[in-house]
Amino acid sequence: MRFDSALGLESRRGPLAVAGKVLIYGLMVVVFTGPLVGLLMSSFSKTLDPTSFSLWPDEFTLENFVQAMDKNVYLYLLNSFVVVGFGLLLQMLVSVFAAYSLARKKFRGMSIVMLIMLTTMMLPEEIIAIPLSLVLADMPLLNVNLIGTYAGMILPVGAWGFSILVMTEFMKEVPVELEEAARIDGAGELRIFATIIVPLCRPALGVIGVFGFTMIWDQYLLPLIVATESTMWTLPIALRSLRSDEEVGIGVLLAASLLALLPSIIAFLAFQRQFMRGLTSGAVKG
Repeated sequence: MRFDSALGLESRRGPLAVAGKVLIYGLMVVVFTGPLVGLLMSSFSKTLDPTSFSLWPDEFTLENFVQAMDKNVYLYLLNSFVVVGFGLLLQMLVSVFAAYSLARKKFRGMSIVMLIMLTTMMLPEEIIAIPLSLVLADMPLLNVNLIGTYAGMILPVGAWGFSILVMTEFMKEVPVELEEAARIDGAGELRIFATIIVPLCRPALGVIGVFGFTMIWDQYLLPLIVATESTMWTLPIALRSLRSDEEVGIGVLLAASLLALLPSIIAFLAFQRQFMRGLTSGAVKG
């Protein structure tokens, strides 16, 4: 969607209209990219003033990133990648299989299942923190303690109601005739799911991939509950620790913040085409 259409400026002509568009677009660029540019430039600056804004470092240096290594920032970054990598893979698998059951199968209690998923999305993390810690400390039936393990940070994010609902609504729009034709040709349930349903849902996979990555990457409470040693911290927890450490300069904190921000931007750019197609398809079909 073009911004001039959304703002009602497409019918405007003349110098004043052009100046108005330039002004509006300029303000949007400053508002949305200004903080990012400031963070990027300050991360590579040697002399830092938190109240100043610069489009170019006063003294370009990598010292902030070198000091970040001494504070184990890259270890925390690696921990975040491990959690988000396995967590997102598990979440997408669970979402696809659960959505297939909800969208293509009919069974008793389907409405109750959907209601439970919606309820989980409405509950703040702080409310489920204590029950979650008790469950992770003693997994039902298995009697396994996941506190202090990476599995304790990965398994709880494996099922997310938002991803399941997005995939469910998208799969409902896949024509049933395609399945019927495949069954006539002798295709089984698993083959239909893998070769017909999933490929047609690639735009939705892009949507849940972007949102799922951001959700897992920004997790703070769950790693705080599970991690018993600082070597298991993820980057959001480490940023809070660095902020309260008087020995850490603001340059190191900004460098760590940049490292925490870049993966989300890269993830969006990687899934951008599928993400936009998924949003557009949902808008057209809805």
